[in-house]
Amino acid sequence: MKVIKLNRHKGIWIILAALLLPLGCTELANDSYNEIIVSEFEAGADDVTAIIGQAYVPWNAIVLQWNGLWRAQEITADQIVIPARPNGWVDGGIYRRLHEHRWTADNAVASTVWDRTYSAITTTNRVLYQIESGAIELPQEEQAAAIAEIRVLRAAYYYILLDLYGNVPIVDRFDVPEGFLPEQNTRQEVYDFVVNEITSNIDLLSEENNQTTYGKFNKWAAHTLLAKVYLNAEVYTGTPAWNQVIEHTNAVINSGAGYALEPVQKNVFVTENQNSSEIIFAIPIDEKYTDNWNAFDIHMQTLQPASQATYELLSGPWGGMCGIPQAINTYDTLDARYTDNWIMGQQYSSSGDSLFATLGEGAGLPLDYINEVPGVDESLGIHGVRLGKFEIAKGSSNILNNDYPLFRYADVLMMKAEALLRTGSADQAATIVTQIRERAFDNPGRAIVTGAELMGGSVYDYGRRDHNVTTQEGGDDIQYGRFLDELGWEFNQEGRRRQDLIRFGVFTEKSWFSHEPNGDYRVLFPIPTNELNTNPNLSQNPGY
Repeated sequence: MKVIKLNRHKGIWIILAALLLPLGCTELANDSYNEIIVSEFEAGADDVTAIIGQAYVPWNAIVLQWNGLWRAQEITADQIVIPARPNGWVDGGIYRRLHEHRWTADNAVASTVWDRTYSAITTTNRVLYQIESGAIELPQEEQAAAIAEIRVLRAAYYYILLDLYGNVPIVDRFDVPEGFLPEQNTRQEVYDFVVNEITSNIDLLSEENNQTTYGKFNKWAAHTLLAKVYLNAEVYTGTPAWNQVIEHTNAVINSGAGYALEPVQKNVFVTENQNSSEIIFAIPIDEKYTDNWNAFDIHMQTLQPASQATYELLSGPWGGMCGIPQAINTYDTLDARYTDNWIMGQQYSSSGDSLFATLGEGAGLPLDYINEVPGVDESLGIHGVRLGKFEIAKGSSNILNNDYPLFRYADVLMMKAEALLRTGSADQAATIVTQIRERAFDNPGRAIVTGAELMGGSVYDYGRRDHNVTTQEGGDDIQYGRFLDELGWEFNQEGRRRQDLIRFGVFTEKSWFSHEPNGDYRVLFPIPTNELNTNPNLSQNPGY
């Protein structure tokens, strides 16, 4: 095998990541766990940063592209819905089935996230093989650090599979026999693998927080990942790990690496957010280099076509994705996140002219986004407040230029607060939550929350609420429900709500909007049908 000698110049990661992102739309067949194209093997071999960067490229496709992880975590939960719209954007009912928890093993989201994540694992295994086999020649210290980084990155991909599917095959090598079909591992085994991979490699990772580590796993991103795994340990294994959550969040808090809350939450989500002090790990996005048409198009999926004139968009949005009214009603209207994260009310063009809805019944009505939606099966262009957490820059294409934060410092603080709350230190938890709330309120008194309040129920008025059915369930019976509310107010639209609802016992127990509970087994997605058909070593998750 050819030995490739690399220079030691690290380069600027954000540029390399942006250049490599278009590759993320390529998905490998899962029955080819060691498939490699020779031209791809040689590409970028003049710089180790580019070689390692190839293993980060799949994040965009996994999380943000069509039917990816973001939809799996948000459209199945209680804050966001994609209802039927007058332009017919319902994609054969796929989004309705996600909302109603009626998905099957043939669901596009279930198969897409599986395919893209295993494709990413194949890439990490290939890069590891290139480095470990000597195909890429590096000084010993750099080689050890590169191997550690890729193994932690691979653990992050397995964390996605652990969370969504539970019982999945662990494939940790690239040089597998032709026709290789892996055995299925238990959720406990996958959890143990993820934890071990991170803990055994974390000390070899860089402690720097700068351009060279942006969008990569440095030590503090790895501590954050490990804290997230431990945060959900009781869901994954039946055994909680709250003390470990505190340990690893403290490692980030006390790191001295410069992570801090932004004075205004919106700063994390502006177009030029790459220098945010709050971002710990992000997916770099730049429309100059990122050319996949839906690399980051939440604005296109949520705005009514007439809103093109507000933001001077290069093309008309097709959307209808919106907030679930019950979720929006939980906000204190003086909370800056209420208006900074959601688009509501009468819409105007960039020149100040009133806009009017287009398409089908309701066309011609003033485009006034109202917090009402008849049902998942029916709506007009004015129904539902729209997603606006990420700044929509004037003149945007269908790709936003905002980098997408996967881990941020507020999450570290809230993970610590939750662990403190669940281990009997409610007042300490409240101090942290208050700290995060303070930036959202002009009146400091409204930001204060007590430990007793965090231990109380949720203000979310659960129950089915659409034009077909009305039921009353409420949220008073949810243990630590107020803390769940705080998570919802701070992290809405960030691709995590399903996970939080599962941890608080809500996901399969409560009704909301047009959704009613449809089986406890829904905490896991099914193993995709095509995987079961091609690999006899796999068994379907219970219930499907």
